[in-house]
Amino acid sequence: MAFGRKPPEEIVTAETKIWVCTADDCNCWVRDNFKSSAVPACPICNSEMQQTTKELEVVNNHSLNITG
Repeated sequence: MAFGRKPPEEIVTAETKIWVCTADDCNCWVRDNFKSSAVPACPICNSEMQQTTKELEVVNNHSLNITG
């Protein structure tokens, strides 16, 4: 028996907006709620990025809730 062991948490996924790098040799992508500008540039190669969707684990960006 394993005492104190928590049951595994269910992973919640959802269709999520993301931005994907358009450069052929770069596979970078960024979640829409973690982007740095309205139309972000690739943080790896500075190429343009295109908006799309992907089934991903739900992650909240708590830094958007900071007021000051």
